[in-house]
Amino acid sequence: MVESSFPDSLPATVEGKRAKRILVVDDEVRILRSLWHILTANGYEVVTASGGLQGLELAQQHPPDLVLLDLAMSGVDGFSVCRELRQWTETPIIVVSVLDEERLKVQALDLGADDYLIKPFGTEELLARIRVCLRRSRSEQTDAQEQQPILASADGSIVVNLLNHRVMVGEREVRLNRKEFELLHHLMRAAGRVMTHRMLLRAVWGPEYEEEMDSLRTYIRQLRLKVEQDASHPQYIVTEPGIGYVFRVQW
Repeated sequence: MVESSFPDSLPATVEGKRAKRILVVDDEVRILRSLWHILTANGYEVVTASGGLQGLELAQQHPPDLVLLDLAMSGVDGFSVCRELRQWTETPIIVVSVLDEERLKVQALDLGADDYLIKPFGTEELLARIRVCLRRSRSEQTDAQEQQPILASADGSIVVNLLNHRVMVGEREVRLNRKEFELLHHLMRAAGRVMTHRMLLRAVWGPEYEEEMDSLRTYIRQLRLKVEQDASHPQYIVTEPGIGYVFRVQW
C-alpha cells in the first residue's frame, strides 16, 4: 500500500482488482484532505503531495494512473510540474485551479494537461472528469497495443477507418479532404480532451502554422457541415471559447 498524507487509506485492491492510483498535488492542506476523502470514498488509491517538487518525486516513486494538479503553488508551480511530467509520462493530468483566465487554461493544455477544472467544483463533476480521463487513457493504451485502425464516437454514429480513410456518419459515407480528415482523426483520438488551437494547427498543418486561427475555423466549419446533424448546433465537435475544440464523449 502506498503511503498517504492522511490515515485510513484504502487497500491497493478493490474487488480483486488494483484500485486506480491518483496523485493529488496541491499546497493547500484543506484541499488535499477534502480530495483525499472524496477519492478514497469512491474506491481510488490516493497519494498526496503538498507541493510541485514533492509531486514530481512521488510520481516517479509511485507512478499514478492520473494526476490532479493545482497551478498556483509556491515554489515549483503546476505549469512546471505539467511540463516536467510530459517529458516522461502520458499519465492523464487534470488541472484543478482557481485561475479562470483563458490564457492560463490554454497554457496548461498546451503543456500537456488533459482537462481543466475550476475551483470550486462539484464532486460529481470531478468524478465524471476522472472517469473520462481514465477511460480514454485505457482506450489509448489498447489502441497502441492492438494498433486499432477504427475510431468511433461514443454512440457509434461517426466511424473513421484510418486504413482506407473512409468516414461513415450513420449509414452515409462522407467525403473529407485531407485536412478535414486529419482534424477529425486528431479530435476523435483525443475524445473528451480539449485540443487547443495551437495543438490542432501543429498536428494538422505543422508548427509554422500555429497562428493560422482563421484557417482552422474555416476547416472546422466545413467539417461540421459534413459530420454534424446540425452544424449550427454541433453535438460532437464542440467549441471551447478562446481555447480550442473537443470531440464530445458521453459521461
